[in-house]
Amino acid sequence: MTAIDLAALETALDALPKAFPGPGGLVGVMKDGKTVAARAWGYADLDAGTPLTTATRMPICSISKQFTCGVLLAALGEPERYDARVAEFLPKYQGRLPTLRQLCDNQSGLRDYWALTVLQGGLAEQTFAREDALPLLARMKTGHFAPGSEYSYCNCNYRIVSEIIESETGKALPDLYRAHIWEPAGMTTAVLTSDTRQPEDGVIGYEGSDATGFFPADNGIFWIGDAGISASLDDMLAYEAWIDATRDDPQSLYRRLAEPPRFIDGAPAEYGYGLAHEEIGGVAFTGHAGALRGFRAHRLNARSERLSVVVLFNHEADAHGAAVQVARAAMRAPAPEPAFITEEWDGLWLDEARGLTATLTTGRREVQLGYAVGPQPLVAGRDGTLTAPGVTVARDGDGLTMARPGENTTRKLGPLTPLETADGLEIAGRYRSDELEAGMEIEARDGGIYARFTGLLGTGRFERMAPLAQDVWRLATRRAMDAPAPGDWTLIVTRAADGTVNGARLGCWLARQIPYEKTA
Repeated sequence: MTAIDLAALETALDALPKAFPGPGGLVGVMKDGKTVAARAWGYADLDAGTPLTTATRMPICSISKQFTCGVLLAALGEPERYDARVAEFLPKYQGRLPTLRQLCDNQSGLRDYWALTVLQGGLAEQTFAREDALPLLARMKTGHFAPGSEYSYCNCNYRIVSEIIESETGKALPDLYRAHIWEPAGMTTAVLTSDTRQPEDGVIGYEGSDATGFFPADNGIFWIGDAGISASLDDMLAYEAWIDATRDDPQSLYRRLAEPPRFIDGAPAEYGYGLAHEEIGGVAFTGHAGALRGFRAHRLNARSERLSVVVLFNHEADAHGAAVQVARAAMRAPAPEPAFITEEWDGLWLDEARGLTATLTTGRREVQLGYAVGPQPLVAGRDGTLTAPGVTVARDGDGLTMARPGENTTRKLGPLTPLETADGLEIAGRYRSDELEAGMEIEARDGGIYARFTGLLGTGRFERMAPLAQDVWRLATRRAMDAPAPGDWTLIVTRAADGTVNGARLGCWLARQIPYEKTA
């Protein structure tokens, strides 16, 4: 790639408001260190009629993680010097503790604390102050896997990192961001907006869709380290220009952050120091997504092509999809047309080792995989497989094999016989989780089954349950403190030797295999 087809790029940018509908959006494209396009459409506040501009500051959400990791390297140096401090935040943890680098690479194995707010009785709209986070972290006793062996997205990793940074430097995180990144990069208006109830520049984040309408999001989370930065498109393009200007310096901060990560067994990883590594149109990109209730963001950078794309939405459309679409247009690399799906893949499976269900729903050109936070489209691959970035599904007898190389794992999925109805009376009652030091109540009557949770954050609302298979239930969480919500939880009933229900295992992709004992 030597130059951008500006006409094709403009056409792609013109298509974004229709393809990703919502109150407003921002997109910028940089090539060879220069901005070649910067767009702002729609409104920061629909009621007030305040237009979005390239100077409007928006939450960049989890894109903040790379800034936190950058400050760690710039202010403290190599993270191994501070590994012993991780124990301070996990006093009850059993087994080997993660290192600071494993926290930065999402290889800690810790369960995501924003998902756990649901199980600790948190309501979607309640305030989660800074002082609420560390007590929740301190209750953790076990994790998903041995540190360094696999990947699992976890916001609390960066909360621990930021606490250590502030403690060791004696400086507040926004001052460190400013000294080490914002000022050198020329991000003149970037700020840390930890209190998400008070966005910068009067911008409103919106929930909803064209089908439901759009309504202002209410978010009371205090973020630090894992999210929280607000920046304008102008700021973000200045950051991309700084990355480009320092691209040939192996000691530059972004080059250090973007070094190819690995797992403890030497296998290549796709995530490190707050940066995701992916391939688009045969080109290697680094970047990150951002998601907070009412906002979505994504940034991409290809060093070899000297190409950057930034997308910011004040609604919940697919910012990653938009960024990829723009990057492909800039590179003249249209997405290949997927082949028609010629086999029926519909079914329900269980990942027994993780305690998670997987569903497949067959369409004409895609099969929707339900396994992680939200549905993932798969297309026909080679040799009768289904594939998408980071996942390949293949038939394995009457079950499935699901390779997830970015997580350094291959999952065995056993078939389940779907169950349409169950009265739920057998599982109704009260449960206790020693892992969380929290409780669960299941209520069943007249065919309706619901669960709610009580814990550190109070008593949550009743969430709907539905039978999937014998002793396997789905518990749906569509709204939670974080966005996206953790999605569907799988509840697997456990039984005593005499067949009576004595407990359950509950989990979602972000927080798996949490044991509960039935107490009443």
